[in-house]
Amino acid sequence: MGAPVNAPTERPVVILGAGYAGLTVAREVARRSRSHLPIVLVDRSPVHVLRTELYEIGKIAEAAGDVRPWTVPLANVLERTSSSFRQGAVGAIDLANRIVHLEGGEAIPFGSLAVCLGSVAAYYGVPGAADHTFSVYRLSGALRLAKALRDVETASGSTTGERRPRVVIVGGGSTGTELAAEIATTDWTRVAGPRARPPEVILLSGALPFLVGLPPKLVAHARELLQRAGVWVLHGVNVVRVDEGAVHLEDGSILKCDVTVWCAGLEAPAQVKSLDAPHGKGGRLAVAPTLELPGHPGVFAVGDVSEVRDPTTGMLVPATAQAARAEARVAAANLVARREGRPLEPFRYQEKGVVVALGLGKAAGTIRGLTLWGSPAALLKRVAEKEYSRTAEKGEDTSLV
Repeated sequence: MGAPVNAPTERPVVILGAGYAGLTVAREVARRSRSHLPIVLVDRSPVHVLRTELYEIGKIAEAAGDVRPWTVPLANVLERTSSSFRQGAVGAIDLANRIVHLEGGEAIPFGSLAVCLGSVAAYYGVPGAADHTFSVYRLSGALRLAKALRDVETASGSTTGERRPRVVIVGGGSTGTELAAEIATTDWTRVAGPRARPPEVILLSGALPFLVGLPPKLVAHARELLQRAGVWVLHGVNVVRVDEGAVHLEDGSILKCDVTVWCAGLEAPAQVKSLDAPHGKGGRLAVAPTLELPGHPGVFAVGDVSEVRDPTTGMLVPATAQAARAEARVAAANLVARREGRPLEPFRYQEKGVVVALGLGKAAGTIRGLTLWGSPAALLKRVAEKEYSRTAEKGEDTSLV
């Protein structure tokens, strides 16, 4: 299990994706190898995106294109490590020959590989969903949504009658919930002018329970805070089609709207789904307990791109930034161990807690069994996010996020 990888030793450790998982792997491999292993970090963007904060769509709209509060320049992060950065989009991964092909033709051979490419929206074959909805899973998507909302709110000032802009959010998980609360409680007059009208926000939780998988007390507090924020939550009805300006539900009803946002689920990107390797739900890579890809020594999949089962509980590890960073630390340790011929260790997940932002300085969460809600929960979430941003830019580590 701990035999060295069969690859030329001069080949680098290649890390695909500079999100929460990829950045943590790069930092941990450099630390554990005492910077003796060459590392190449590949990402299409020169910045690390604070993806867990992209629900702040009102602030993003007000920033009007200034993305600095939601990004960390990779140059700042990597200058203190043995990592080099290669900007480019991954086209294909050749596991047999241990080569990553970038779009544009560049090929990067690897000795060890960490696949941390994150996830993309899963549309489940719903007609029109990919073409007529926005998402916040990537910075580019959040920027497009922010502009659309700003435009709709600006136009609302000249609308006759009492009609308010309507925003429909599909998906009652944490992303959809945080986004619904943020949109409903944003002061759009500050963003789009004094005549902007507050939007009507509808959250469709579909067949899955609202905030499925989270503790009942947290869910109850979140539901109450959403109600106070003016969000209408519609349970138990799935979307069957999305048109421009309309969402069709399985019960035959149609919701007219100005903006539709898709937060109904995630899947692995195409480059990962096409790999000749074991896959789980949504095309994620089904990894061994050590986070290594079966049959491919020295190749690890980390974060949203992987399907990980906790060996103690048998439960799937959630696709969260907290879990991704915990996986990344173990994957980095095992990657270095594999290169050095030492035994690998299984990943065991221990969740520290979860906090869901609910607009206007409110949140609901559980931390080590203690339920918090309202302003204290929101403050805890903000402290954790800011601490992560600060330490990430300095190349340090924190367990708060």
